[in-house]
Amino acid sequence: MFDFGSPHSQAQRRTGPRGHYDRWLLLAIIGLAAFGIVMVASASIAIAEGSHLGPFYYLKRHLMFILLGSIAAGVAMRVELRELEQRGFLLMALAVSSLLLVFVPHIGMRINGARRWLDLGITGFQPVEAVKLALILYVASYLVRHRGAVERQFWGAAKPVGVALLLAGLLLAQPDFGSALLIMAITVGMIWLAGARMRNLVAMGSPLVPLFVWIAFSRSYRVERLTSFLNPWKDPFSDGFQLTQALIAVGRGHWFGVGLGDSIQKLFYLPEAYTDFILAVIAEELGFVGIAFVLGLFALLVGRALVLGLRGVEVGQRYAGYVCFGVALSIGLQALVSVGVNLGVLPTKGLTLPLVSSGGSSVIMTLVMLGVLLRASYEITRAEDARRLGASAMTAEHAPAVEAGR
Repeated sequence: MFDFGSPHSQAQRRTGPRGHYDRWLLLAIIGLAAFGIVMVASASIAIAEGSHLGPFYYLKRHLMFILLGSIAAGVAMRVELRELEQRGFLLMALAVSSLLLVFVPHIGMRINGARRWLDLGITGFQPVEAVKLALILYVASYLVRHRGAVERQFWGAAKPVGVALLLAGLLLAQPDFGSALLIMAITVGMIWLAGARMRNLVAMGSPLVPLFVWIAFSRSYRVERLTSFLNPWKDPFSDGFQLTQALIAVGRGHWFGVGLGDSIQKLFYLPEAYTDFILAVIAEELGFVGIAFVLGLFALLVGRALVLGLRGVEVGQRYAGYVCFGVALSIGLQALVSVGVNLGVLPTKGLTLPLVSSGGSSVIMTLVMLGVLLRASYEITRAEDARRLGASAMTAEHAPAVEAGR
């Protein structure tokens, strides 16, 4: 059990309610991060050597981002959620500003025709990773303040969706269609888990679905992704190259894989082998067993976060509970899309596998998000302990009266 603060405050807390960081969450987080380090090393060595950067160049970068993210997560674990709740609107304003900054010359970076990064001098930062966390904290705060309206009224549930649409519009302008869909899915999912009526959600979604379908077919490169996804073998050396190489890697893995480090597809055949398509390398080297292990860790992480969210709502820690819901949706949906892309059941999107894929801003902000989730688990268990102490005190008070009645 972890407890932060001054020695005097710690001495006082021994007689009061105490919280702890959920051990199952910690196990899943450490397991995914450690497994990711091994797989980034395996998937990136040949690419780094081929680029004359040294065999462990990408591994060292990944370890540096893991370290920075862990420090930031440690800070997030010490911040009371009420402070984040009070600053929800400010965080959202900063998120919108960061998405606008990518369009400012000399601040925003254009890579492969897209403006998704901010130039921080020594590295680039993708603001959408911070936007996900800011959105979760803002929507959780809104759901607490307007719980009745969200549960019963159409417009009560529609307002946070409007904020998400604003963010989605800025992401589409970059363009980043995958992240825009993810932002919308997280928001709608949080509103539904908070108790919004299904008919209101259906009424909101009815015009949005054809809108996003139109957007998906409005650009030629998106249409090419969709058509290549449906039949990647039609043009395996052009539009379908990424997916066909990923499927070859998955097919070679069978049950137990070809062995850690023995992947052939990562040797310049499979693009983005240590980032977007790292799951295909896992499938080739560790087989079905490796895929099942990764999916099991994600199921533990997401499932535990959802259970904690329900427990938070039950003990009156609604903000902490809604934050748990949001983080679970963010991690779970992104992992689902990444797995679907690697296995050929979803169109190609530029989304990494959380904690496992290499990436700077993605790794750091995922760890910060998980730090906030662990803080939520601490406050929920503290509230549960306070309820138990209260029940014990009431039982002790009634005991003398019962004894006197006898």
